[in-house]
Amino acid sequence: MARNQRSTSKNIRSEGATGRGGAAGRGGASGRSGAGRSGTGRGSKKAADWGGYFGTKNGQSSKGGRSAQGTRAAQGTRGQRGAGAGGQRGAGAGRPGNKKPATDLIEGRRAVAEALTVGIPLKNALVQAASGQKDQEIEALARQLEQEGIPVERVAKPVLDSLSSHGAHQGVIVRTQPFAYADLSEIIQRAGSENALVVVLDHVTDEGNFGAIVRSAEVVGAAGVVIANARAARVGVGAYKTSAGAVLHLPIAQVSNLPRALEELKAAGFWTCGSTEHATQSVWEAPMGGRLALVMGSEGSGISRLMLEKCDFTCKLPQFGQVESLNVAQATTVMCYEWLRRTQEA
Repeated sequence: MARNQRSTSKNIRSEGATGRGGAAGRGGASGRSGAGRSGTGRGSKKAADWGGYFGTKNGQSSKGGRSAQGTRAAQGTRGQRGAGAGGQRGAGAGRPGNKKPATDLIEGRRAVAEALTVGIPLKNALVQAASGQKDQEIEALARQLEQEGIPVERVAKPVLDSLSSHGAHQGVIVRTQPFAYADLSEIIQRAGSENALVVVLDHVTDEGNFGAIVRSAEVVGAAGVVIANARAARVGVGAYKTSAGAVLHLPIAQVSNLPRALEELKAAGFWTCGSTEHATQSVWEAPMGGRLALVMGSEGSGISRLMLEKCDFTCKLPQFGQVESLNVAQATTVMCYEWLRRTQEA
């Protein structure tokens, strides 16, 4: 069923300052770091500094601190929305006192190798000291880090364990500059005027889910991901890991007002779809192709009422088993691939 054509007088703003949302502030942790002591003895001062950073970053004591989610083939052709959009509004700093930490940590061999390939500025690295037979892969990665002029420090495994967000550091953690978020206008410009997908996360809070969603979005060729700059997961050590480096390839915009961001995407020609179990139509019936902004809700409460009101339509995944539902990362993957299938078939 055709929809009425929408138009807009807004123009795309190609420029845009890098949005930097306020991340968790440094807490008043004790001066000694939990990473400074390991089961095999006292760690180095540098390693202790890393532990202090990671522990206070999470608002905990520094000892053992860890961090905590177009054309439509099915229902006919829609009228083309207007092609313009305003730039992102209010995507700057977060709440007062909610300052961003000075550095981010990246862990895992693949994520660190990807950071080197892309050219992310790295400050230094902690590499697990060899015990018995040397791990050739980790040794090769250590040599590559040194060749790039990045200081490498050998530490015991418990030191890395105390810094790891998921206990899967694979023997290497590097420290880098904070992640540079995109402006919403940059994602809109990247989408161009043809078929495109933008994933909008309504306060997904788990960093592992967030990283997995970014990975799925990047794999299907999405134009970008939009997140809130408060009460939401952001790019940190967990997201670097679970996205397998995808956060380095896909623009991620932080915005202060998600409903307003949806309005700007609509003005740029996107139709907005909310994924909710309360929808009356399934993803197979909904017009999921073309130029689409896919809204996914938080792990606990789903999509907020205001965001649902901004959506042009909603859909859900068919369900025949006994488990309540897929988690938000799994559901997003299905939705992204359905968008890709519809777009390629159109």
